[in-house]
Amino acid sequence: GKANNNGTIIINKDLDPSQIDDVVAHEKIHIDQMKRGDLDYDDENVYWKGKKYSRADMEEGAKNLPWEAEAYKNS
Repeated sequence: GKANNNGTIIINKDLDPSQIDDVVAHEKIHIDQMKRGDLDYDDENVYWKGKKYSRADMEEGAKNLPWEAEAYKNS
């Protein structure tokens, strides 16, 4: 799944239907993070609480990233 800056969520069409609720719950955490101003992103970087993380230097979705840690913990 992918949470967008405009509040929408994109779900991979090949996702196992039994996983959809979990993925949506996880992405809703990211929507909340964006609404409160902690998370933002563009094509090059992810911004978390004022710190810039280069997309080229990270594994997107890794559980150790601070915005992912919160989303995994709370979803």
